[in-house]
Amino acid sequence: MNLRNILPIALLLVVAACGKVPALPPLDGNATVLAFGDSLTFGTGANLAEAYPAQLQGLVGHKVVNAGVPGEISEDGLARLPAVLDEAGPKLLILCHGGNDFLRKMDEAKTIANLRAMIRLAQSRRIAVLLVATPKPGLLPAPPDFYAELAKEFSLPLENNVLKDILGDNNLKSDLVHPNAAGYRKMAEAVAKLLKKAGAV
Repeated sequence: MNLRNILPIALLLVVAACGKVPALPPLDGNATVLAFGDSLTFGTGANLAEAYPAQLQGLVGHKVVNAGVPGEISEDGLARLPAVLDEAGPKLLILCHGGNDFLRKMDEAKTIANLRAMIRLAQSRRIAVLLVATPKPGLLPAPPDFYAELAKEFSLPLENNVLKDILGDNNLKSDLVHPNAAGYRKMAEAVAKLLKKAGAV
């Protein structure tokens, strides 16, 4: 095979690799999913039945525990996580944290360290992790690059766009920083789609 034939094939392989979602172990029928985070997980702006974990449960057919605490910073989330993992016994952790760190203008390096420690804790217990990026407030809210870097470091599926899209659409928001029921539905659908792509469901 000459160089002219090899280059297009190599290019196709690179493109395919860039679009590939890291795999997650398939969830068995009794597996519990833990949705862990702050008010975006809790469902502030809607009722509990409309929060994304409740809507996700209906989409994926697995028990999804809502472990969201409004106002929580990542440092407090890290301190809380071990007991929540003990209680819930999940096979999969959906981690959506960092928004309150941004709102309080906390040191980004500490936020990264806290998220990294949460991921490591879950993985040390053989719990799979899916990461959901939170946008930084601003004229055009967008997730910081470190979510993608953490996802690459730990080979995690990353939902990087849905919260940015929701918070950019007034029809999907209850206030400046929280979705409404329709927004949480979109969030649940995006997470369910990623879980299917990763092979978890």
